[in-house]
Amino acid sequence: MQSTSARRATTRALMLLALLAFGWQARADGVDVGKPSRVRNLVPAGTLERQAAQEYEQLKRQASAKGALGPDDHPQVKRLRAIAARMIPFVDRFNPRARQWRWEVNVIGSKQINAFCMPGGKIAFYMGILDTLKLTDDEAAMVMGHEIAHALREHARERMAKSQITRLGANLLGELVGGGRYAGAFQLGGNLLSLKFSRDDETEADVVGLDLAARAGFDPRAGVSLWQKMAAANKKAPLEFLSTHPAGDHRIKEIEKHLPEVMPLYEGAASVKANAGITGVKRSGRN
Repeated sequence: MQSTSARRATTRALMLLALLAFGWQARADGVDVGKPSRVRNLVPAGTLERQAAQEYEQLKRQASAKGALGPDDHPQVKRLRAIAARMIPFVDRFNPRARQWRWEVNVIGSKQINAFCMPGGKIAFYMGILDTLKLTDDEAAMVMGHEIAHALREHARERMAKSQITRLGANLLGELVGGGRYAGAFQLGGNLLSLKFSRDDETEADVVGLDLAARAGFDPRAGVSLWQKMAAANKKAPLEFLSTHPAGDHRIKEIEKHLPEVMPLYEGAASVKANAGITGVKRSGRN
């Protein structure tokens, strides 16, 4: 029979193990970016998503007319759709409505170094970002996760709401937020593709994108190599992508700061894949 001191030591050890397990679980639970801004509710989500779908279809028609819309059997189209298929199952963690979105992934034959995800899950990559940066699957997942995060966190909706508040006047803010009686005063206009996000939005998209990619089994450390490639390419010629996605050492440091939160997700996903005998898509950025 254990002595009192032995029982106490055992109890302390069990408590320590429980705390360690709790701490690991907290770390393994991914990033916490809080709730989205309530201001976004001033712009109807459905209306914005319908506008995005219309703009996306127009872009596809224009690209198709120029022979620049990647066909379904194009290697890059298949690769990016495979990456998206692994990430989309995890989107409801950040936006439950995203389960209902009609997701699309397309490739546009253009030298632009750019990619986007419109409200409602409409994703496009330009060939320029794939060819110029020679993206690995992990790096492509970082780009895609970042762009998906903008849509999930409804940054475009928030930007439009804040813009309209400024236009209508600060004196209406209380009534807008309180009762929504002036919701009809909000007019959606402009081009969603030209919308610029704030630095905070960009940081949040980086962090959420890391989480999504890690859960899908993509190495979040590729976020660092991605932005190192961006910086190197930008020295040769200014990148359009960086006009709306500011880069720099601060961005890389922010990604590195959150790696301890997402690496357990990646390692867990990798373990599940290994046990299930899943190989995933190839780790190559070439056609």
